[in-house]
Amino acid sequence: MLKKKKYCYDYPRPAVATDIILIHKQSVLLVKRANEPYKGMWSLPGGFNEENETLEDTARRELKEETSLDICFLEQFKAFSDPKRDPRTRVITIVFYAILPDDFLLSRTQAGDDAAEAKWFLLSLLPPLAFDHKLVLDEFIKFKYL
Repeated sequence: MLKKKKYCYDYPRPAVATDIILIHKQSVLLVKRANEPYKGMWSLPGGFNEENETLEDTARRELKEETSLDICFLEQFKAFSDPKRDPRTRVITIVFYAILPDDFLLSRTQAGDDAAEAKWFLLSLLPPLAFDHKLVLDEFIKFKYL
């Protein structure tokens, strides 16, 4: 019987996550974190990539779990990789986005999973954000949304 090879590496492996920016008119969807770190703070919806999942699948799954929204037309924006962006461990996030049509029904949004609340905020009136999500939104607005 052949033994299956297991590969081990001498260097640490970062976690991979996705975050999602949803824009509707001049508002962005944020979730209030139900767990540490940053429990009670607002953040972009998102979470960790599972082992057998594409990044696109992770983004769609996390968005649906945390906001009940099923958005199939997410586009990739940018990766953020500051080693200190998450206090738990090294996390590289790939940010996806969608700009929703004017007739999108915002009332379909409902918090779930590890989100205590989901709410639309005007881009000009954002609360303090967890992690580096203020930087993420600032870069998105500067390079993609203006």
